[in-house]
Amino acid sequence: MSTSLLPGPSFGGLLRQWRAARGLSQLGLSAATGVSTRHLSFLETGRAQPTRQIAVFLAERLDIPLRDRNEFLLSAGFAPAYGDRDLGDPAMAAVRESIVRLLAAHEPYPALVMDSSWNRLMANDGARSLLGGVAPFLLEEPVNVLRLTLHPEGMAPRIVNLAEWSRHLLRHLRRRMAQTGRGDLASLYDELAGYPGIAERPAPEEATGSPGEADPPVVVPLEYRTPRGVLRLLNTTTSFGAALDVTLSEIVIESFYPADEPTRLALLRR
Repeated sequence: MSTSLLPGPSFGGLLRQWRAARGLSQLGLSAATGVSTRHLSFLETGRAQPTRQIAVFLAERLDIPLRDRNEFLLSAGFAPAYGDRDLGDPAMAAVRESIVRLLAAHEPYPALVMDSSWNRLMANDGARSLLGGVAPFLLEEPVNVLRLTLHPEGMAPRIVNLAEWSRHLLRHLRRRMAQTGRGDLASLYDELAGYPGIAERPAPEEATGSPGEADPPVVVPLEYRTPRGVLRLLNTTTSFGAALDVTLSEIVIESFYPADEPTRLALLRR
């Protein structure tokens, strides 16, 4: 008995999907790229076949993530343009060593490395020191940082401003969902939004501050209860510029800094 593989997505279907994800009509994409609406229509319906040059050009203009650009090129009949190496690959040695040095230099402040699904890849001692009281099953690999943070048996019971912090995290997750259209992220969002104490949408006063508030906050800190007292932490995220590897393009380094002097002193006493 012969078997056949199911065909992959068509180039036209993917082009239409990414155009819609970016909120563009064919006319809007034409204005942004200089490609005629007639040719875009022919590409989407399959009446015209793309060259590699036009496929790469449209992928860049639509800001398609590198992993999806490979699929975009494959659907047009061309080889993928970007490698996808594990962090342990010898070719990634310089990157891996740079990350290790960065995490170590950030001590005693928390820092960790995540992939595009918020799975933890690496962490420093400062980050691991915040995990006391977390249920062991949440620390089994792969550790999803969003789940670890917001699960009722994770860090959530010790987050003083849980509603505010969860809105911040879910807003970033929604943005990633809109950028990529990935179903696994939508499933994760639904799971997290169902946890107790989680707030999905920004409170009305977040945009302008509370009524009568003279100096509304300019950033949302993580307020986390520990044996050393409540730590108030600011976070930043860093990614690699000019990445030409799928894995590297998806890596995010999240670093936390003390938001006040008591927090700084408490972290130094660790």
